[in-house]
Amino acid sequence: MKKSLVKLVLITTGIVSILLTISCSSKSKGPEEIAVIVKTSNSSFWQNVEKGAKDAEAELKSAGMNVMISFDGPEAETKVNEQVNLVENAINRGVKAIVLAPSDPDALKPVLQKAKDAKIPVIIIDSAIKDESLYTSFLATDNKLAGELCAKALLEKAGTEGKVAVMSYVAGVGSEIGRVGGFIDYIKANSKMKIVGPFYSQADMVTALNQTTDVLAANPDLKAIFGANEPTAVGMGRAIKEAGKSGKVVAIGFDGNEDLQNFVKDGTLVGIAAQSPYNMGYLGVKTAMDAANGKTVSKEVDTGVLFISKENIDSTEAKNVLY
Repeated sequence: MKKSLVKLVLITTGIVSILLTISCSSKSKGPEEIAVIVKTSNSSFWQNVEKGAKDAEAELKSAGMNVMISFDGPEAETKVNEQVNLVENAINRGVKAIVLAPSDPDALKPVLQKAKDAKIPVIIIDSAIKDESLYTSFLATDNKLAGELCAKALLEKAGTEGKVAVMSYVAGVGSEIGRVGGFIDYIKANSKMKIVGPFYSQADMVTALNQTTDVLAANPDLKAIFGANEPTAVGMGRAIKEAGKSGKVVAIGFDGNEDLQNFVKDGTLVGIAAQSPYNMGYLGVKTAMDAANGKTVSKEVDTGVLFISKENIDSTEAKNVLY
């Protein structure tokens, strides 16, 4: 009788122990993390990427998936080592997938190899990297096409002779190579315009403002100017206004924040080419989840671009990409 009682106690204790282990295990298992790492967190463009990512997170959660989106970026696009460290930390945390807008593909290559070795899918957004083996999918604007679109709009307004200044951002970044390269190549092939620059603002608005101020002063006969990303175009627009050149220089910007929209409305800029950073974040996260779950995803996805002028700035199509 005593042996039976002892046996029953041991069995009961074992069952309780197993249940407690299962309970603790289920409680300790948190949501699976998708790390979204951008070039800088200090820009409305990248904050709109975050908005898209968070909306994707909400959809995935409503579909019953235990997922969490983290969002981070360096203080500035030029702080490449900070971005490398953020990717390294994400790998060390054992994230489910990484959505990355690379500032410097060469500097990031070793850490991307580490992610590959850890079997963590990497979804690249905005700027390309050359080694396709290091990422699962690439989502971005067709930057070459976008640059050509800006050049075509500029020539239609400014004509095909005179000087055009090119205000760029960070030399060698994938998006810059395609976008500014596409712009310059189109100008050279379709006009006799002399190109002044490019000048590199390091994606800093104040630097772009000062550079544009200098360019306008040094080239009083400047006919047109192109600002190739958000902070550069904003700085360019402010310099044009301060110099009293609004409407006197054909200016084209890139991206679609509120400052740039206002420059289009008041005539400082003829137009802006607006990407969809929201789509980059939203589709980036959805693609990352599919890849992490073993689904086949497209190697390249075009997130689109729209040229916006006074004529269409209030259209539904424009509002879908402006922020």
